[in-house]
Amino acid sequence: MSTELSRTVLERLRTVEWYGDWDTATAHTRSRALLMREFMRRSALWAENYGAQAEWPFFDITEFIDPAFSFDPEVERELDEFLMRMVPTPSTARTCRGAVRWPDFHAAHAEGLPDLPDPYEPLLLMYGRGGGYSVEEFIDLYGVMIPYGNFESNLRAEPFLTLEASTLDALDQDATGRITYYAKVGDGYSRTAPLGIVRRRKVGREGATHDEAFTRNLRWEPTEYMRRYELGENDVDHVEISEREAAAFIESVTKRLTGAR
Repeated sequence: MSTELSRTVLERLRTVEWYGDWDTATAHTRSRALLMREFMRRSALWAENYGAQAEWPFFDITEFIDPAFSFDPEVERELDEFLMRMVPTPSTARTCRGAVRWPDFHAAHAEGLPDLPDPYEPLLLMYGRGGGYSVEEFIDLYGVMIPYGNFESNLRAEPFLTLEASTLDALDQDATGRITYYAKVGDGYSRTAPLGIVRRRKVGREGATHDEAFTRNLRWEPTEYMRRYELGENDVDHVEISEREAAAFIESVTKRLTGAR
């Protein structure tokens, strides 16, 4: 059995700053929260398929699909040593073990598996953007806390499928305060294919307002659009959209302007 894919995941985990990476974690709070929520959703999908609801969300799905799955002893030994030395919490260690085992397991069992998204990729990306997490009443991502929710609410959650690094970076750019996203709509433009998107940030106790548009420079830049609209000087309408919808627009624009596939 090839272990190249699993070794690649183990090497990704080795690059994570598990302790004290506060600056990186706080710089990526928006993307880390979205990635954790997407992991919770995917974990619920897999748990539902294999009767693992009681173990959801932080578990090794391979143990429920095929308890007899045999993992390469050398990679297993390296993984055990790494987890013992570097990974701070048992639930995090379980997900790391599942993530390392998953790609080789998937390669060996692909034809018999349901058509569901990779269960661990959002979590691996989140780890790389500021380390791990801790769980109490909320999930603490070291810079932001998100509600744990329940199995059903996570199973029904809106998917977050735009996992490109450039999209995640754009969501994190200057992302302080309470943020609301809007899509510019009108003739020929809808919320799913808008003319453009803007965000309004309310920062601090005084609620200082910052309006920004995502521009052809592939970054958020100040805009007068919202102020002019409120003054009746702008005929282009807008509708409020979710952060996931904003991410989808960012990713599509980035691909179009850079020629990326």
